[in-house]
Amino acid sequence: MTNSTVDDQFPIAEAIAVSKRFGRTVALDRVELRVTAGRTHALVGRNGAGKSTLVSILTGLAAPDAGQVRFHGEPAPAPADRDDWRARVACVYQKSTIIPELSVAENLFLGRQRLDGRIINWRRLRGRARELLDTWSVPVAVDTVARDLSVEHRQLVEIARSLSHGARFIILDEPTAQLDGPAIKRLFARIGDLQAQGVTFLFISHHLDETYEICRDITVFRDAKHVLTAPAAELGKQDLIAAMTGDTAALDTSGPRAALDTSAAPALEVGELTRTGEFADIGFAVRPGEIVGLAGGGSSGRTEVAETIVGLRRASAGSVVVGGTPLRRSGVAAALRAGIGFVPRDRHEEGLVPLMSVADNATLTVPRRLGRFGLLSRNRRTMLVDRAIHELDIKADGPDQGVDELSGGNQQKVVFARALATEPSVLVLITPTAGVDVRSKDTLRAVLRAAAGRGTAVLVVSDELDDLRDCDRVLVLRLGGLTAEFEKGWDDRELVAAMEGLS
Repeated sequence: MTNSTVDDQFPIAEAIAVSKRFGRTVALDRVELRVTAGRTHALVGRNGAGKSTLVSILTGLAAPDAGQVRFHGEPAPAPADRDDWRARVACVYQKSTIIPELSVAENLFLGRQRLDGRIINWRRLRGRARELLDTWSVPVAVDTVARDLSVEHRQLVEIARSLSHGARFIILDEPTAQLDGPAIKRLFARIGDLQAQGVTFLFISHHLDETYEICRDITVFRDAKHVLTAPAAELGKQDLIAAMTGDTAALDTSGPRAALDTSAAPALEVGELTRTGEFADIGFAVRPGEIVGLAGGGSSGRTEVAETIVGLRRASAGSVVVGGTPLRRSGVAAALRAGIGFVPRDRHEEGLVPLMSVADNATLTVPRRLGRFGLLSRNRRTMLVDRAIHELDIKADGPDQGVDELSGGNQQKVVFARALATEPSVLVLITPTAGVDVRSKDTLRAVLRAAAGRGTAVLVVSDELDDLRDCDRVLVLRLGGLTAEFEKGWDDRELVAAMEGLS
């Protein structure tokens, strides 16, 4: 596939031969990006390709070592002129920048509460906030405390806040990573509406199907370099994957597994599990070596069931039995002692301690294996983590590198490493490949198959079809109850229809 210019119209934003280094690391090597006004443009690439660095430069948070950024053909503002930057470009990050303790109105005008007056006029502030939300059709009340908003509504509030500064070019960084199917459809509809009103989007996502659904143009980065830019309609999916990975062959993540021993006693049994208001009478079993999917759309209860099994939530009734022994106590520590490993749904909020190293994060669950009497053996820790780095292909400078310095895919691998460090008999994972690139998904799915091959019972909780591909069975929840079961080889459309209540 040869590079092509997507449009001859005047670009709303462009990066021209931009380079950036961090010490010896080349983060960007003379990359190019040209975003045409009124269109949605995808920026894709594996973790570490340079996407996040370019976003930092496009938003003025970092300066390029070489090259330039232009908006509407004019040079970007000076780095210190934050108001001018906010009037040109904004980014809605995967990790929300909304302040939970403040109201919607306060978040919308954060740092501008006086509205050019000497004191804050709260009535006027709420009125202006209401006008802003009405203008951009954001369906939330101005007095709502932000912590009570859904992920979907927090994103819409962030978009409205950006638009209030005058920006008409908005970068969406993994906007669907924490959304279910119906919420994604609503977000895409809002993007279409905003485009019709003159807003342009740069869309960054590891979900290639979404990229084709929402974007007209695609730019690919690989190893800090610009590989190609092409119209989405002219770029086949296999060509896109090849551009991202440097491989010409299609990815194959199926991998053979040993036949299940259907006579084996279940490693995990869930009986009539109920949590009032969230789900009721949930019952299923997972055998050693079996991978079972728990799928469902929004408000299905799938995540709540998983978090109850691992002790993050307390059940109202029912039982969780691990290896034939009922869990008598609730709580994460009890589940961990019983042999349950866990990968949470959000590595940023629940999975990692950002100020700690790769080694510390990967071994949080196994301090007793690292020493006695409260004294940790650095050599034992290093040996354990070195093995995890090798087996999970974690791209890091070493065990002592800060986990916050890793790409998203490698951070997720560290979360996997911690879950596997206890050598669990049961492994529960919620949206295990959210926000990771194609190759990292490949690696993580291989890790799950390998765990099942060693006899671990695996429960994958997700509405992402790719997460469920390796499952021997998929159970579907809807409105807090089990409604369907699909054997391996299920049809995509039938499964989605069951999750959405259309079957």
